Amino acid sequence: MKYGKRLRNEIEGTFPEWKGQFISYKKLKKQLKLIFPGSGRFGSTSRWPRFATRRFLEVNNMGIRIGFTRLLDNELNKINRFYFDKEEDYIIRLKELQIRAANLQSDEEKLQVQKDILDFHGEMVLLLNYSVLNFTGVVKIVKKHNKRTGTNFQFSSLPFFSTDLLYKLMKECETMLRRLFFPDDT
Repeated sequence: MKYGKRLRNEIEGTFPEWKGQFISYKKLKKQLKLIFPGSGRFGSTSRWPRFATRRFLEVNNMGIRIGFTRLLDNELNKINRFYFDKEEDYIIRLKELQIRAANLQSDEEKLQVQKDILDFHGEMVLLLNYSVLNFTGVVKIVKKHNKRTGTNFQFSSLPFFSTDLLYKLMKECETMLRRLFFPDDT
């Protein structure tokens, strides 16, 4: 299955409330198709329209490539903002769950906290999947860009793919669950 279709299916099936927060892969692909093939610094003009001069096409393509770069940069900023906002929210929610777990008054409360921790852990797994889907989209679109233009476009870092903190939060949830389900083992 092609990435664009897989992304659409994942968003509709798993992340409907996060729909606008994913990479706009289709929009990036459309922008990329406006660039004439082989239009890199040493690219060939054999596939360019005959009526256009090489200089005209290079200038035109430079504008389109800058537009692609800006669009990609905007998409990366959108993804990073969403990811980091979620991480901040998860840090706060984990602290609240830890406080609730430490101050249980009844078995009913304990069951509710266990359920809330499981739901919370599941949401963090979804954020991890969000990170992987977006990273895959970025890698694919950059690869397409490089192939089409004959250049080697690179990005320095993708902060939303740094999942160390998310894994740490997930481990803390698992530890809390272990303590709640098996209190004698601690």
